Amino acid sequence: MDAATVSQTFGSSFDAATLLRLLQQGALTVYPLAACSVLALAVILERIWRYRGLDRATRELTRRLVDHVVKRDLSGARALCEATPTPMAGIFLEGLRWKNIALEDLDRVLATSRAESLTDLRRGLWILGSIGSLAPFIGLFGTVVGIIRAFHEMSVQGSGGFAVVAAGISEALVATGAGLFVAILSLAFYNYLQVRVGLIASTFQRSCERFVQALLYLESSSAAPAEQAGEVRRGHPLPA
Repeated sequence: MDAATVSQTFGSSFDAATLLRLLQQGALTVYPLAACSVLALAVILERIWRYRGLDRATRELTRRLVDHVVKRDLSGARALCEATPTPMAGIFLEGLRWKNIALEDLDRVLATSRAESLTDLRRGLWILGSIGSLAPFIGLFGTVVGIIRAFHEMSVQGSGGFAVVAAGISEALVATGAGLFVAILSLAFYNYLQVRVGLIASTFQRSCERFVQALLYLESSSAAPAEQAGEVRRGHPLPA
């Protein structure tokens, strides 16, 4: 049987059952790759759900908060932030806890809170990056094991040729394909989610800028009466 005949026979018999059998034979690497794919899928779905509608909710919260601030309704602004379950609400609430603080100092407080929120939003993304980096090497390890097994069978049987090593090479290539599939899936969504976090971070920054601008308007409108009264106060946090 020549190589062309073997290739034709193998191609005609290669179906889902054959692929499943090859995956089972490569359990040394396929099972770890399957576990990695399940973990990656869980992280992807959880993060997509976490980011869903966050930009729109943040912009809406900022618009309503600024309206409260320019109307000097700080109690209403606090109630709005407490009733809104978004990360930006916690950042605004932290900013509202401070009174008579320089706006540049308040901006640093908001930047710290914003960085903490973005760290939480990036939680789990390192798993996708790690899986995307390691999966090809796991598949390559399976490829090497499959080729070693194929040549071992050839040495045991005492004969050579493509027909002897075809099964082992098929198993090896399936391991490589599985590793590449998991890596491509993980890295594609890793990059997508990183871009989403970057867009959310930009929205958070613009929201903080609008909040500080509203406070600046509030401060400038009341600066003259405060100067006439000769008030000198130091910044201090209010109870949450």
